[in-house]
Amino acid sequence: MGIQVEFNPDLALRNIREHKNGRSLEECIPPDLSVDEDYPFLKQGQRCYWLHGEIPLLETQGEAKLSRPIASIIILEATHFLKEGQMYTKGIYRVVKVFDSDDARVYFEGMNKNRNY
Repeated sequence: MGIQVEFNPDLALRNIREHKNGRSLEECIPPDLSVDEDYPFLKQGQRCYWLHGEIPLLETQGEAKLSRPIASIIILEATHFLKEGQMYTKGIYRVVKVFDSDDARVYFEGMNKNRNY
């Protein structure tokens, strides 16, 4: 048996509407993201995030159905823990820039930030 670890080049959270369906607030994108504000996150599984720079915040519908980047964030901390026998990753991220949904500019190429923005 091996150790299951997932490496994520982004942080993908659920729409805030999912909170009404039983997800915790930390699993969802806050409705009013603000630049320079810190927010908690929670993901199931043992996940590794890049901590040395900006990565995209995406909305997920599950099963790898991801949106375009919603914001540029920095993961400040990530911690693995067990809850009722299940592995989770929790942490804190800081919002660097919130993107306009009508903006067609490319801010990220994968996890690499386009330095023009």
